[in-house]
Amino acid sequence: MPQITVDYSARLAEDFDRPGFATALHAATVEIAAAKPPACKTQFRRTEDTVVGPDTEGHAVVSISIGLLAGRTEETRARLAETALELLRQYVKPAGGLALHVSAEVRDLDPSYRTVDA
Repeated sequence: MPQITVDYSARLAEDFDRPGFATALHAATVEIAAAKPPACKTQFRRTEDTVVGPDTEGHAVVSISIGLLAGRTEETRARLAETALELLRQYVKPAGGLALHVSAEVRDLDPSYRTVDA
């Protein structure tokens, strides 16, 4: 915990400082949601195709999903989501006039969630 997944359009590969973003988001997650630094884990998944409405060109998407153990208030989850979006603006600089669409969701992990470092 927390489990962070970031899906991003392939067209952003050169314009997205992923390690910088993850480091900043981990620090924010520790501050806002009282997570422990070594528990923060982020995976980035590059998506090859992006379609927005009828457009198959000219758009890029970044979608952030943050899973936390239950017990955070709605206000804490909302603050973390807003902070994730603010940080994203600092670490993604799309070139070529791409329209950037971003979203963030902070949710509770299922009670069955378990982790082990092997």
